[in-house]
Amino acid sequence: MKSLVYIERKDGRPVNGSLEALAAAKALGEACGVVIGAEAGAEIAPYAPVIAIDAAPACDDEVVALLEALIREKTPDAVLFSATQAGKDYAPRLAQRLGGGCVTDAMTLSAEGNALLATRPAYGGTVYEQMKVIGPVKFATVRSGCFVRPEAGEPNPVETVPLSAPGGAVKAKVVETVTEITEAIDLEGAEVIVAGGLGMGSAEGFHLVEEMAALLGGVVGASRPAIEGGWVSRAHQIGQSGKTVAPRLYIACGISGAMQHISGAMGSKYIVAVNKDPDASIFKVADVGIVGDALTILPLMMDEIRARKGL
Repeated sequence: MKSLVYIERKDGRPVNGSLEALAAAKALGEACGVVIGAEAGAEIAPYAPVIAIDAAPACDDEVVALLEALIREKTPDAVLFSATQAGKDYAPRLAQRLGGGCVTDAMTLSAEGNALLATRPAYGGTVYEQMKVIGPVKFATVRSGCFVRPEAGEPNPVETVPLSAPGGAVKAKVVETVTEITEAIDLEGAEVIVAGGLGMGSAEGFHLVEEMAALLGGVVGASRPAIEGGWVSRAHQIGQSGKTVAPRLYIACGISGAMQHISGAMGSKYIVAVNKDPDASIFKVADVGIVGDALTILPLMMDEIRARKGL
C-alpha cells in the first residue's frame, strides 16, 4: 500500500505524532512524507522520502486545497495524519472531497487487499472497535504513542513541488492573525509527565507535582478537577477534553482514574499511581500502585530521588 503522511511542524520541527504516523505508513508498505515549505524537506529526509510543497498557505483552507491537489496528482492508496487538532480537521475534509473513508485515533493499522483496517478506542476508551476503511483513497489520523517513531538515517530524496491553491479555495478572508500568549507546554513530546488531580487538595499541594516534575526533568500534567480548581493552567490538561500523551513514564498523583482522564494517557509506556483510595480506578491501569496520601508520599519519593542523584 502506497501512503502519504502529512508532517505537521511546530516551532520549526516535526511533531512526534507525525513521525509516528510515518512509522505506521512504513508498516503498510511504501511511505512518503509531505511537508509545506520547500525548506522543510531536508529535516524529514533522514526518516523517509519527502515531497515538499513549495507554498506559503495563509490559512487551513489553503493547506487543505494544496493537499487535495497533491493527492490527486500522486494518487496514493492512503493518507495518514497525526491525531492532532490539525490532523483531525484536515483528514475528514479531504476524505469528503476525494470520496474516501476516514478513521480517527487509529491505534493499529494494517492492509487487507485495497482496504485499510484500523483499531480505535470508542466510548471514552472503554472499548476498542475495528473499522475497515475503503475508497479510492483511505484517510486516517494516528493516535500518539501507538507507533515507535522511525530512527533517522541517511537522507532520502526530496521532491519539491510548486503548487498553489485554486481560486475559490479560501472561504474566509484572513484579516488579522493574533497569537495568544500561553504557556509553552509540550505534553505530547514529553518523555516524563507528573500529573496531579483532586487528591492534591489545593494549589499549595499541587506545587509538589511541579517540584517532582522539575526533579525528573519532566512536564506537569493535570486532570480536569485540578484545572477547574485553578491550580494550574488549562494548557496542562490531559484527557478527553485535554491532550493525549504517550510518555515513557507517567506518574499520576491524587488522580482517581476516571476514563475521561485515563483515555488521554493510555499510551504511556509505564504508569505509576499514587492514591490514598485502594479501590481507585487508576490502579487498574497502573504498572506500579502506591496506596497513600500523595501529599505524604511525594516528599518521600523526592527525598529518595535526590539521594540517588547525590543532590
